[in-house]
Amino acid sequence: MKLLSAHVATRDTQTLWDDISTASGSLGCIACVDRAICGGAHKKASFYNCTDYCHCPDKSSCDLVCRGNPASYVARVREVGGLSLMNAKRAPTIDVDRLPSMIPWIEHKSARQNALMFPIVAVPLYKLIDPENGSVRYSDRESLAKQFAIDPRVRLVLSGVGRDPNLERYWATANPPELLAQLQKLDISLITTPNFSVLSDVPRTDNLHAMKRSLNAFVDMAEAGLPTALHINARTERDYQRWAEVVGERDEVQCLAVEFATGAGRGDRIKWHVRQLRELAETVNRPIRLIIRGGSRMMEDLRLSFSSVTLIDTNAFSKTRSRKKAFFTTAGNLIWQSSPTSVGEPLDDLLQHNVSTLHSHHIYLERFHSDRRIAATLGFDRSTDYRYRKSV
Repeated sequence: MKLLSAHVATRDTQTLWDDISTASGSLGCIACVDRAICGGAHKKASFYNCTDYCHCPDKSSCDLVCRGNPASYVARVREVGGLSLMNAKRAPTIDVDRLPSMIPWIEHKSARQNALMFPIVAVPLYKLIDPENGSVRYSDRESLAKQFAIDPRVRLVLSGVGRDPNLERYWATANPPELLAQLQKLDISLITTPNFSVLSDVPRTDNLHAMKRSLNAFVDMAEAGLPTALHINARTERDYQRWAEVVGERDEVQCLAVEFATGAGRGDRIKWHVRQLRELAETVNRPIRLIIRGGSRMMEDLRLSFSSVTLIDTNAFSKTRSRKKAFFTTAGNLIWQSSPTSVGEPLDDLLQHNVSTLHSHHIYLERFHSDRRIAATLGFDRSTDYRYRKSV
């Protein structure tokens, strides 16, 4: 398990963003044995090679996948079958049913008494795993639904996004096939692979190891019969090229997942990631669906390249916890207003309202942008036409 607090970045994070178009390659990358896989580092910060990212005073205790600790490094590389993505096993094709543009995220049932009424919800994968024995906490839909205060008949999405210590619950499982077989009995509509961290201030070998773990998890989940979205984390342009190569030759990968709520969604960096994702989709050149966490403002750009884009929306849940209520302005914009509750008052009604409102908002945006694209092909922009805006 990674102790990420021991590896705090000592430089401005933005100087560690890799961009081959604005920065030259690091000299120490030229003779690196992993250059063909990694692609080398291209950063504004001054580095000789990525071993400079290891800040451990005692290399022998380094918990990263780092050559500074040779014995650990060899064992970690062996556990994933090498750092190349191309030698991963092929997986069976498990069809993924059509998903709506928005799926509400439900993290727990705290301060609620009744089941949320919505046809599909997403819950955290790691909360279903018992770290003590590496098994699923819930034997059936009824017990799971009771724990999260959802209807047992809903379509269920398991999101693999989480902090690394939580995600390690999956990787550390002694018998992954048995764990996945238990999940398969819960009638899962979609599961996204764990988003093992690809950090900017660690050796690249740690990134490559995390990416291979995600791909191996996809294979395992598909072999268990679970409809699976491959979560792709990337730090460089070469990372995205490698994902495009893998997805391009594997028809079993129908759905990808990305997360913009943290590093990838920071500042203008999100635009770089969106550009790379769109290039990936164009390279693959077949219908690929995308599941995102965060980054809702980029959904329209992504829809131009992916067959569908679905947002796992955390706002309805988090805003409800903060006693905020969603409203539409007369201009059609979504705003949040304070909605205090009395001591002990349950949040069921507020959450139900927020989920329904966010759902309506996403349906409106999807239709609005679709009509804009159609209108653009006809030679005029209906989004600026008063009569059209009034009807919407």
